[in-house]
Amino acid sequence: MEAAAAVVAELEGTLLHDPDPFSYFMLVAFEASGLLRFLALLLLWPLIKLLEAVGMRDLGLKLMIFVATVGVRVSEIESVARAVLPKFYMDDVDMGAWRVFSSREKRVVVTKMPKLMVERFVKDHLSAHEVIGAELVVNRFGYATGLVNDGGDLDVFILSQVDKLFDHDDDELPGLGLGRRTGSGSSFLSLCKEEMHPPFTFNEDLQNEQLVRPLPVIFHDGRLVKRPTAATALLIILWMPLGIVLAVVRMTVGTMLPFWAKPYMSRILGGQVIVKGKPPPPPAHGSRSGVLFVCTHRTLMDPVVLATVLRRRIPAVTYSISRLTEILSPIPTVRLTRIREVDAEKIKRELGQGDLVVCPEGTTCREPFLLRFSALFAELTDRIVPVAMNYRVGFFHATTARGWKGLDPIFFFMNPRPVYEVTFLNQLPAEATCSSGKSPHDVANYVQRILAATLGFECTNFTRKDKYRVLAGNDGTVSYMSIVDQAKKVVSAFTPFFH
Repeated sequence: MEAAAAVVAELEGTLLHDPDPFSYFMLVAFEASGLLRFLALLLLWPLIKLLEAVGMRDLGLKLMIFVATVGVRVSEIESVARAVLPKFYMDDVDMGAWRVFSSREKRVVVTKMPKLMVERFVKDHLSAHEVIGAELVVNRFGYATGLVNDGGDLDVFILSQVDKLFDHDDDELPGLGLGRRTGSGSSFLSLCKEEMHPPFTFNEDLQNEQLVRPLPVIFHDGRLVKRPTAATALLIILWMPLGIVLAVVRMTVGTMLPFWAKPYMSRILGGQVIVKGKPPPPPAHGSRSGVLFVCTHRTLMDPVVLATVLRRRIPAVTYSISRLTEILSPIPTVRLTRIREVDAEKIKRELGQGDLVVCPEGTTCREPFLLRFSALFAELTDRIVPVAMNYRVGFFHATTARGWKGLDPIFFFMNPRPVYEVTFLNQLPAEATCSSGKSPHDVANYVQRILAATLGFECTNFTRKDKYRVLAGNDGTVSYMSIVDQAKKVVSAFTPFFH
């Protein structure tokens, strides 16, 4: 490694604003194990803070590591590190520190968290070449023991590991060290020729091509919307029992009410639907074909919300939702097979009977990006109405790639005040459809672009398979269970939280 061109940076408190890793261990506890471990770690927070206050910071850190990981399969921790943590790390990146860090040719990150928890993020998104951190000790059965192999002293371990990367000659010392003046893990600064310490200045107005930004997080998983600091975690714990009751009430009432009454009851129960644009009128009696509503895909609730706004039961095309979700759905669903000819015939048949909703991304995406649109819809009709769907929630995400999709509506309705925004665009003119000679791909790309522009999102070429490969390590194929098995899953729906 060319030391003069190298930078060694501390992660906590330097590349990340927050020097306290507690919230990241809380995420591991919640997402890899369950609510009981999440609660146990939260209850230990005062003790952890006391240990830090009396100068036993490393002991407090090891206590967090132990409680968050002991007895958890290392594959689950790896999954959380791949699919959940990067989003929260990215939200906390210090752009001033990143600007300095990214300016060097060789980049090394040191962390007091287990290396497994940060390596994927700092290499994929911060372009680090090396990561120095203690390794989790794993038993022969693949479970974490809750211990780390740092030799007993984290500062000495980090110092020795940084020293091994560079020769002992003075000319081969790291060119620059970024870290706090004091704190666990910053002892490596003594090996660097130059030092820089937080805070770092950064001009947010420098939005030019020369300013290289971290690779954005497009796909992420996990149920929690906010990073669970101690205060946020306590609020989540206190809200969850009430949230479950509220979700059951909302779903029961929503299923029983006629569509004209749903918007009024939604407001009474704390929800909100914001409608922009002018929805098209219902199809005329005797019409030979309906309108195809082409929507962005944010949650499984998209077609239901659209039907609520239009105040009529419009069927929705589905790809891979659970059988139980189909049974509980207040609108008809049309399950596609992903066999192009069969699916095309199904969609044509439904359009011949009236309006239809389709989400051509094929899967949900939480971030302000749109996945590549399937072009199948453009081949089947010229009556296309693009609809930009977006939502806001406070506590829980209503989508999952790693968990059970049957819980998605429950988590959506568990939020104190879920908000949906529905924006109707004008029906595509004839010259923008296949009837004017345009290819289906051109039409699909055009619809993707105008929907992205409406929402302020970015278009991508990523697909459903790309998302599931990143988040779940598979291609997103669902193996469907029997109704009995699904009923058993409902009864034990929240047992993953109590492992």
